[in-house]
Amino acid sequence: MFLRIDRLQIELPMPKEQDPNAAAAVQALLGGRFGEMSTLMNYMYQSFNFRGKKALKPYYDLIANIATEELGHIELVAATINSLLAKNPGKDLEEGVDPVAAPLGFAKDTRNAAHFIAGGANSLVMGAMGEHWHGEYVFTSGNLILDLLHNFFLEVAARTHKLRVYEMTANPVAREMIGYLLVRGGVHAAAYGKALESLTGVEMTKMLPIPRIDNSRIPEAKKFLDLGFHRNLYRFSAQDYGDLGLLWRGASPEDGSEVVVVDGPPAGGPVFDAGHDAAEFAPEFHPGELYEIAKKLYDKAK
Repeated sequence: MFLRIDRLQIELPMPKEQDPNAAAAVQALLGGRFGEMSTLMNYMYQSFNFRGKKALKPYYDLIANIATEELGHIELVAATINSLLAKNPGKDLEEGVDPVAAPLGFAKDTRNAAHFIAGGANSLVMGAMGEHWHGEYVFTSGNLILDLLHNFFLEVAARTHKLRVYEMTANPVAREMIGYLLVRGGVHAAAYGKALESLTGVEMTKMLPIPRIDNSRIPEAKKFLDLGFHRNLYRFSAQDYGDLGLLWRGASPEDGSEVVVVDGPPAGGPVFDAGHDAAEFAPEFHPGELYEIAKKLYDKAK
């Protein structure tokens, strides 16, 4: 089971303006072949299907725990996309608009019109070209070494896509999110590499980073390196997954510093509210009626 905390894993900067084309590129990091939906569902199903949960507990703990962190990565990427699409971030009410005046006319020239047609200026479970995420992206073989090797590859492929999206946009919200995920993805790749090393003796972490660009060269990633986030493997449970330290130990491939298991999630930052959007009827074209209903519910509960 899962316990949800109503915070993002980091605090995102507030958007200064809509940037729909950046949002379209960032979609690759959510629902693309190597996006966070894929990392989540690969690790989640591998943890569901894991054979030998007691005999091979450190490996089960590793995969299950990283899967839980990936839930927060999906949330973070979705919040980034929503912030890039938001017209009125944090605004509860807005004057109505005239639909005859084509208030969404600008959206026809954006790279992903589905954001505004199907999503109401929200994130969608798709990649950068509008292709929908699907279960064929999930690999769960039942063979521990094969699954761990796949996960190592998945993390470095995801890193490649993050760096390419970073090169596509200078948007500060997108780059802040990517900088954080470059560091956290580096932790996951190193963790799977260390797990493989313990099973096979092959020094997988010597291949890192892939691509061979140090995170310290990316300003938005360096700030999280300076905070030590590259050393931390967070344990997303109050009582379980206690054997992570049997695998997550020794030196970090980032800088040689000692890695550590941290009990509990990162402090994080506030969730993002895209605000009211009258042109999208979100949450509704006449918002006052909804807020009046909500007020009545609160009054009855007193």
